[in-house]
Amino acid sequence: MLSWLGNRIATYLEKPGATPATSSTCSPAQLADTILPGDILLVDGSSRISKAIKYLTQSTWSHATLCVQKDLGNKAEDIQLLEADVLEGVRTIPLSEYAHLHTRICRPKGLSADDIDSIITFGTERIGHQYDTKNIIDLARYLIQTPPVPVGWRRSMLSLGSGDPTRAICSSLVAQCFQSVKYPILPEIITQESGKNGQIQSVKEIMDSQHHSLFTPRDFDISPYFQIVKPTLESGFNHKQIQWLAHSDNSELK
Repeated sequence: MLSWLGNRIATYLEKPGATPATSSTCSPAQLADTILPGDILLVDGSSRISKAIKYLTQSTWSHATLCVQKDLGNKAEDIQLLEADVLEGVRTIPLSEYAHLHTRICRPKGLSADDIDSIITFGTERIGHQYDTKNIIDLARYLIQTPPVPVGWRRSMLSLGSGDPTRAICSSLVAQCFQSVKYPILPEIITQESGKNGQIQSVKEIMDSQHHSLFTPRDFDISPYFQIVKPTLESGFNHKQIQWLAHSDNSELK
């Protein structure tokens, strides 16, 4: 019954919302040239479910995908992304599906080629897993009306997932992929002191990772371990080559 209800709600939430989608800030060709396997592509979606995710996480980003293949070619339709779709579950889709939307590339630093292969393998082995319907029902509550929830409480009010390993939401799927090689996203830093007889001899900091179900698309954006890569800059941007529209009154900005 819960699964049936979740699927019905998912069908409704996947439809476009009233707010128009934000256009891409780069061309599909620039995006395709820049993205690499192992990169995370965040998406500013315009569906009803995107509205709920952005409200609760106080972020521009409503969806997270993982680039898993680029050896077919350099066009957007040749590059493959791994995602957890509300209706279709975990699947791969071409980059061209999101090339017209506002996106952001988040690139992990310091990973070896073997690490990236392991991350991609971990993710692609989960193709066919279903989206977590418990998460769908949680999100639906905030589309009936947008409650005046204090900013600091919004994330804690979103119950992210049921914990079933055969189900996934977009950000938890991507988080699991990176945690499989112990790559940090937003770990909690814990200070440990050691010594004898009440005397502190040394202090060290260790990292404690969050459960993958607690991550949201926003976390990859603000993580200090992912580099924000902008295709317009990577493609050789030169402001002197911009052709500005000439105004008839030739007035200067003040």
